[in-house]
Amino acid sequence: MPHDVIVTDHEIALAVRDHGGDGEPVLLLHGLGGTLEAWDALRLDGHRAVAMDLRGHGLSGDGPWEWARVLDDIEAVVRHLGLGNPAIAGHSLGGMLAVQWALRHPECPAVVNLDGLRSAENDPANYPGMDPVQRDEALAKLKATFDAQAAAMGQPLPVEVRAMFPRRALAERDGQTYARPGADVLDAVRYTPEFRDTIPLLRRVTCRTLVVIPTQDPPGMPGGELMAAFRRGVRRDLADLPPTVEVKELDGSHDLLAEQPETVSALVTGFLRAR
Repeated sequence: MPHDVIVTDHEIALAVRDHGGDGEPVLLLHGLGGTLEAWDALRLDGHRAVAMDLRGHGLSGDGPWEWARVLDDIEAVVRHLGLGNPAIAGHSLGGMLAVQWALRHPECPAVVNLDGLRSAENDPANYPGMDPVQRDEALAKLKATFDAQAAAMGQPLPVEVRAMFPRRALAERDGQTYARPGADVLDAVRYTPEFRDTIPLLRRVTCRTLVVIPTQDPPGMPGGELMAAFRRGVRRDLADLPPTVEVKELDGSHDLLAEQPETVSALVTGFLRAR
């Protein structure tokens, strides 16, 4: 049975779910706006699976979003649970952190990056094969969409909207209900080089790495030709990675953890077993 723990011997409290299991440990990192519950449906047979809420998310504490400090949070969880030298699997933002963890810890046995390569709102050169005028118009619309989302994250949630969020992702302040993370986290992450493009960092990783990319548009986002061009850019830039990096395409969207947990479980366990 999963066992929930709050790590308190750190600068902020960190919420952890230890799924148990025998074998080598795997630490699981969710995406921006997610919680450790994103991994509940995953079955990593032969491994001890441990998930955590990132700072500002779920039941973990708040603190400035700085990539190095978030990596320190991961260090605190690894140390507190005695995980030693775990493999790291991350989805979206968590995949970006997994790559940075491997750069900090070259001895890391393996990394799994589930579509954590590049923000959809990106440099125009990362949308190859698209008419420049249409591309720039689509990027402006995408920016406006993200701007509106960021503004909404700082506002109390209407009653009819709260049910759309996991209870773990809600916070009560001054009699109002807010979503976690707040707009401050999104603002701190959104335009950092690491969030904009993790592929240059991926080229420096020396341990075995599995990268899984989806073939479909993200749900709830303007897609069409812009996202098709975005995927072309990702494929283009994954073509010259070191031989230690294995790339798999999955017929699904960015929400592949929720959509296809059994397929993702098989991919991850197969990769770790082959290692």
